[in-house]
Amino acid sequence: MIEAVIFDMDGVLIDSEPIHKKVEKRVFKEIGANISEEEHNSYVGMACKDMWKNIKEKHDLIREFAIEELVEMGVESYIDYILSNKYIEPIEGVVELIDDLYKKDIKLAIASSGVRKSVDTVVKMFKLEKYFKVTVSGDDVKNGKPSPEIFLKAAKALNVDPKNCIVFEDSKNGVHAAKKAEMKCIGFKNLNSGDQDLSSADIIINDYLEINHKRLRNLYELS
Repeated sequence: MIEAVIFDMDGVLIDSEPIHKKVEKRVFKEIGANISEEEHNSYVGMACKDMWKNIKEKHDLIREFAIEELVEMGVESYIDYILSNKYIEPIEGVVELIDDLYKKDIKLAIASSGVRKSVDTVVKMFKLEKYFKVTVSGDDVKNGKPSPEIFLKAAKALNVDPKNCIVFEDSKNGVHAAKKAEMKCIGFKNLNSGDQDLSSADIIINDYLEINHKRLRNLYELS
């Protein structure tokens, strides 16, 4: 049975991948790292620290920078951008879905590869505090997606069996993490997240109007 729904944040609650890419490209230029679009897309859904660790290993030009310094540069630029742009809103339909699940007493959590400061900023900006009593960030786990650690930690905090959780994800790394956690997964096809392989998800949607509590419940009744 469905007891909890866990949402990724970037590309699922907020259409932030274009913002992250814009900000990260500025940082790449600043530090002299030549990152291809293909490589950049491969980091969607990955924890910031893991992304910068991979980049440091592949690109000799940035050995002088500490991973923590690179993460901080990206995070501060991202937060400054979203707070200064009054037109940024949640992805269409997602708040209505969250509100419906909340009213049906489904436990809700956010499990984002982003740093704690980014997660808290977005939750507050969109006034989602009442819905999400549990938020897990990339800062809270040792292993980022595609490791299942972040989703298992969210389920434990909700006091729910992982097998009774459904995850909303927009990235290949995130979908793989959810399935490794033995959770059902809804793949949200966000075109701004790059050409992500969501084929391992139980259901793939292009719009939140395609999903509701009844369809989520049917995932268990039909399996």
